[in-house]
Amino acid sequence: MNFSAVIVAAGSGQRAGPGGAKQWRNLAGKPVVRWSLEAMLAAGAREVVVVIPAGDETIAAEAFADLPRWRAIPGGAARHDSVLAGVAACRAGPDDVILIHDAARPFLSAAVAHAAAAAASEADGALPALPIADTLKRSEAQTQACSTTSRDGLWRAQTPQAFRRRVLESAYAAWPADETPTDDACVVERAGGHVVLTPGDPRLMKLTYPEDFEMAEALAGGMRITRIGMGYDAHRFGPGDSVWLCGVQIPHDHGLVGHSDADAGLHALTDAILGAIGQGDIGDHFPPSDPKWKGAPSSIFLEHAADLVRRGGGRIVNVDLTLICERPKIKPHREALRARVAELLRLAEERVSVKATTTEGMGFTGREEGIAAQAIAAVETPL
Repeated sequence: MNFSAVIVAAGSGQRAGPGGAKQWRNLAGKPVVRWSLEAMLAAGAREVVVVIPAGDETIAAEAFADLPRWRAIPGGAARHDSVLAGVAACRAGPDDVILIHDAARPFLSAAVAHAAAAAASEADGALPALPIADTLKRSEAQTQACSTTSRDGLWRAQTPQAFRRRVLESAYAAWPADETPTDDACVVERAGGHVVLTPGDPRLMKLTYPEDFEMAEALAGGMRITRIGMGYDAHRFGPGDSVWLCGVQIPHDHGLVGHSDADAGLHALTDAILGAIGQGDIGDHFPPSDPKWKGAPSSIFLEHAADLVRRGGGRIVNVDLTLICERPKIKPHREALRARVAELLRLAEERVSVKATTTEGMGFTGREEGIAAQAIAAVETPL
């Protein structure tokens, strides 16, 4: 179904501890608020208004640069002021559904968003909720004595909360100016609206305190997939007195011929990483027809591929490279090659493997006409 979305991300997040406003903090490689924006777009929102602190427009532009159908606006002094500003900025019609979501709940699923949107088209409002599972205790301020409160009929409210635009705006217009609503549903409830509950999600936790971020990092690990890429490259020998392999210059009685520095090892690794994230190959990013890359160090190519992984919220798990040649002998240089690859990829050396083999005199490598390399990379990315 069609719906618009407002993501409320204008708070300061003071209870979340040091580290800046929580909506801009990194969670598994990307800003917290980006998780919610990506989720809304994946769920099919036709527009998303992100309400941010005034002055953070540049931060938002950088955080969301490659995403469609969003625009950022400055928020107000209180949450409900930001909600109203976000709703006003939507292009939705009076009877269109708008989902209001807290940026501090990053693990939104399309199923939760769709259920709330569908329910709001029939009722005055809808929100995902979870039944209370824990026993509830009430303490006395003076004595600290506690008593048990029944949890029957009690629910934990989550977001996104969904409303038709005219219902929400009308309810807010009637809300007392001297009171602060705890959420948008209570505003519609007080105005006499019928608000229904839809299934919530335990993963849709709210990041409020410092310890919540540790839990969120653990949860994010379960919302990621491992992708495998393979790369292969070969270069023939030519005039020269050294070859470049894995970013290390190795003395030899020949050089390698290529448009760049002809580093077959780094070329294979670069293609393996690009393949894992579905980003083509080296030629797509650094065309050999472009004179700018003539003689360029292949470390540029590898670092570019690794940066694409990081910008997409992913991480390189490990790489495995095999160099295929009769000469030069790789074993005396293997640890130096491994260390250089680890440095370029910002990985621990234990996550980098560099091996060598020969073809026992067979084929072009066996005839010592050149060097080949094959590589595999494992990359972990968000779902």
